[in-house]
Amino acid sequence: MKKVILIFGDQLSLDITSLQGIDQKNDLVLMIEAADEFSLPRHHKQKIALIVSAMRHFADLLRQKGFNVEYLHLNDQNNSGIFSEELYKAVKLHQVEQLILTEPSEFRMWEMTQKWKADLKIPIEIREDERYICSKTDFATWAAGRKTLRMEHFYHQMRHLTGYLMEDDKPEGGSWNYDAQNRKTALSDIARPEQLSFNPDQITTNVITLVEKFFKNHFGTLEHFNWAVDRNGALLALEHFIMKRLPLFGDYQDLMRSGDETLFHSLISPYLNLGLLQPDEVCEVALQAYEAGLAPLNCVEGFIRQIIGWREYVRGVYWLKMPAYKDSNFLDAQRALPNFFWTGKTELNCLAEVISGTAKNAYAHHIQRLMITGNFALLAGIKPAEVEEWYLIVYADAFEWVELPNTHGMVLYADGGLLASKPYAASAAYINRMSDYCKSCQYKPREKTGPGACPFNYLYWDFLLGNEHKLKANPRMGLVYKMLKRMTEKEQARIRRDAETFLESLSKSKQY
Repeated sequence: MKKVILIFGDQLSLDITSLQGIDQKNDLVLMIEAADEFSLPRHHKQKIALIVSAMRHFADLLRQKGFNVEYLHLNDQNNSGIFSEELYKAVKLHQVEQLILTEPSEFRMWEMTQKWKADLKIPIEIREDERYICSKTDFATWAAGRKTLRMEHFYHQMRHLTGYLMEDDKPEGGSWNYDAQNRKTALSDIARPEQLSFNPDQITTNVITLVEKFFKNHFGTLEHFNWAVDRNGALLALEHFIMKRLPLFGDYQDLMRSGDETLFHSLISPYLNLGLLQPDEVCEVALQAYEAGLAPLNCVEGFIRQIIGWREYVRGVYWLKMPAYKDSNFLDAQRALPNFFWTGKTELNCLAEVISGTAKNAYAHHIQRLMITGNFALLAGIKPAEVEEWYLIVYADAFEWVELPNTHGMVLYADGGLLASKPYAASAAYINRMSDYCKSCQYKPREKTGPGACPFNYLYWDFLLGNEHKLKANPRMGLVYKMLKRMTEKEQARIRRDAETFLESLSKSKQY
């Protein structure tokens, strides 16, 4: 029987289940670059270059290992640019009798595989993706009967399951997390490590040229491309983080600084999401650093929580709740995404810094995403679908399974509290405390209203006023609504007026 093993662009691992039991002499591995996968929506140029270059390097690795590989390039003469069409052509050309693949990571691709079953009329075997610590079935079992799906409860179960940072049945050090120690802001006397550089090889250089030609009107720039594109590079990136950044990662993971998008963050999420690194190996290397005294508990716990907590959790939520999940809009946010999310041209310095850094690097760390761009979108009432598409486009690590629950539930509270216990709304006071952005901004973070006031301030209070009927009963919002109640009607009217004026100005900007 002629078998073809299809490898998607985010399944770049020799351990992927579709390759298990392959007959290297007779079976064919198929990899497809299709323009439609990068254009709907129009992904960041660096994201496209990273995926394509990583795919080509993985194909070369497979060939070195003795696999038969058929690889369709973006610029091949007869490439239609449509993924399914190219798959159908390959099945016909090679007279394929069975198609084998590992389940895709995104619901859209899953629906596509179901259509293939009807169209191709050959046996299609879809295997479970075993690169995650928690299976879809195990997550569904954990979630059964719960009204809310709190990550913290899931994280405790994952700690018990893996044994990471556990002493018998108790968490290492007596606490499940150490966030209280992870909000330092003073960096003046601390030398920050240089970012590890990956000079593009010939494959990557060719891909960069190709992406600039095919996707020249997409967001972002390729000038600063600095990503690893194979497993060896990803392992170097992991080692660099463990040795140079992990020892202070926890302390400063919520800090934001102008012109410094990476600080002590790992920058390994694209490699995890592409399959170049595996979650268990990443956690185990961090644990080894802790056991060797190279990194403190608060830093290692904070990092491991991102991997076995948030990453595994949002995947579980995604597959449990899709496709209906993405359509909820609890706060009825209806405003269009402002044009400055594409240009970075705004007088709000925090937004200008984060968006311009994202265009340059296809990256922003989690607090920049949550408390700057996300916080603004929440306060301004931007349509969830438009915000989610932006996040999916601009970040190198953004695949829908991980991006959508984070943005929809955590950032925008669009699911009404299924994922987060309260909206992550904040005024300029938070931004001023956790960053240096306000120092170079024309707006004053301590003024609530008036021409010099930071828009985050009156937008924050206007958000609370406008959503009081939906949020006041939330026990975690009680204190802030007591503060709101103490405001005079005149103060509230000024807030409403300033917010309305500002929000009206957004709709007048030219759209991308």
